[in-house]
Amino acid sequence: MNIKSDILVPAKKLANDNPVRIRNESAEYRAARTALLAEEIELRRHIERVAAQRRALPQGGEVIGDYRFEGEEGEVDFAGLFRSKRTLVLYSYMFGPQRERPCPMCTNLLGAWEGNAADIDQRVSLAVIARSPLSRLVEWKRERGWKNLRLYSDLNGNYSRDYFGVLPDGSEIPALNVFTHHDGTIRHFWSAEMSGSTADPGQDPRGAPDPAPLWMVLDCTPEGRGTDWYPKLNYDR
Repeated sequence: MNIKSDILVPAKKLANDNPVRIRNESAEYRAARTALLAEEIELRRHIERVAAQRRALPQGGEVIGDYRFEGEEGEVDFAGLFRSKRTLVLYSYMFGPQRERPCPMCTNLLGAWEGNAADIDQRVSLAVIARSPLSRLVEWKRERGWKNLRLYSDLNGNYSRDYFGVLPDGSEIPALNVFTHHDGTIRHFWSAEMSGSTADPGQDPRGAPDPAPLWMVLDCTPEGRGTDWYPKLNYDR
């Protein structure tokens, strides 16, 4: 639901009227927290404005070409990835045949999506594309304990090349693309476009909102994301 900004209560008023108080907090803390809460409310509203602008995008380019994939149900074409849905969300997983193990950051993101995949599938089709053979993907899926994510091998690499899962020099990058299927025509709808050219100084390329819950949680902490830490595939406990 879109709400016109001119009928919204000002964020500062909502923050000032907020009744929450934390035990033993100081007046200094409450003043700073109230100012931050106003900014968080504005951020929430900006996120919704951006989402509305995204939903209002004009038609994207038609998807044409020889795109072939193999999943656990067998080989499928591009249309087959939609199943019965009108919208398809595809994540390009950095797990090409040259890698012994997949990208840890991609894996962290997909591990979180695994928990929501069955829910997401109620509204749209969600699939993961990688360039490794299906046998490796299935083995990895079993190792991680993933049951709901649908992983597909890009059989001829065309999708990965055309939709920015692979750079011209052959190196892999993560890519998030959304497609629509209406009246027999498949079109590109939106891409995260989180390339290095869009990154701010001192930050890894990332979109907004960040699709990884990991960072949302760390952004709520005094330590933040840090600059000397990166997710791993396994941890010694």
